[in-house]
Amino acid sequence: MTDKVVPVVTRASELDETTLQSGECVRKSGVSPQHTPAKNIWFGRVSNEPGHRSPPHHHEHSETGGYVLKGHGRIYFGDDYKEFIDMHEGDFVFVPPFMPHVEVNMSTTDELVWLTCRTPDNLVTNLPDVPDEALEGYRRA
Repeated sequence: MTDKVVPVVTRASELDETTLQSGECVRKSGVSPQHTPAKNIWFGRVSNEPGHRSPPHHHEHSETGGYVLKGHGRIYFGDDYKEFIDMHEGDFVFVPPFMPHVEVNMSTTDELVWLTCRTPDNLVTNLPDVPDEALEGYRRA
């Protein structure tokens, strides 16, 4: 006999923090294999405090989709992280598998919050860091 699978609600106060992290970019899962019956999806809240950023990283073979709830984010990518795209409240973003990138909060006063969905899980491979000065236009709080 198989166990019955039913909808699972993760309350805002119960977001799971045991998922993989990247420096100052804080990921908390709402739906994930870590704490629900989910097997092929990771869906969570990602935040960067004002002026904070992740180190360079990629998400292995996972495709990533993001939605900016509030703030001004930027993703640096490409050779020496010289390319970038900006995102604002209401924007969606897709990051391909194995693409090294750096996620930053471009504001020195306001938090950046986004929702991220990834399959099959929150796979994170952190890479060697780069100095802040290498990221065009970025500054810490």
